[in-house]
Amino acid sequence: MKKVLLLLIVVITISCKNEPKKEVKESIKKEVVKKESFPEELGKVFEAHGGIDTWRNAEILSFKKGDEVHTVNLQSRINVINAPNYSVGFDGENVWLDEVEKGTFKGNPAFYHNLFFYFYAMPFVLADKGITYEKIAPLTVGGVSYPGYKMSFKSNIGSSPDDNYKLYYNPTTYQMEWLAYTATFMSKKPSDNFNIIKYGQWNNVNGLVLPTAITWYKKDENGVPTEPARPATVFTEAIINKNNLTDSFFSKPIK
Repeated sequence: MKKVLLLLIVVITISCKNEPKKEVKESIKKEVVKKESFPEELGKVFEAHGGIDTWRNAEILSFKKGDEVHTVNLQSRINVINAPNYSVGFDGENVWLDEVEKGTFKGNPAFYHNLFFYFYAMPFVLADKGITYEKIAPLTVGGVSYPGYKMSFKSNIGSSPDDNYKLYYNPTTYQMEWLAYTATFMSKKPSDNFNIIKYGQWNNVNGLVLPTAITWYKKDENGVPTEPARPATVFTEAIINKNNLTDSFFSKPIK
């Protein structure tokens, strides 16, 4: 009986060894890498300013320009400007104005509510969706040749899709140095008249290298900047926080 049992165990063991092995399929998780739409050289500019991922993960940006406190939700782009005598904002649907006394705010709220956010958040806003890029001739100022790219918007992007920007960066550090731009909000027509701003004074705000001051320049007939057109616009008290603000913070106050 023992011999029969032993023989049976041997037969079962051999048959198990000869049985074809089942193929084990491992589920391989494929990592989807997002392909950026901007050129590689501009990617180096973004990297020199803290990196595009740092920018895209930021939530609330706040900074001061004079008496104005500008606060922007970087994910939704709703925003508000609070000053002692007025507030201007965009709640995601409407641009609004609230004044202590009518006529205190000088300007067009729809034009102004995110104007200085765009200037302050350079170069990162030039990685927004719907932008096309074109490499252009360098800008030579003071013997230094600054490589550049021209940015234009698709027709359904923003309130001024005919605006164009030209970003010029330092060939060594890759930080942006000059910004040329057209302003078509009022005319609603394309323009070849580029204003030009000097960048170069920077501050590290939670890993993002953002400007502390920008200066508008006069330019010659070839579009080359010559001298400051007016005193520098200064930005202070910049902060990047987690989003702990409700949407009502960006809404027009109820009176």
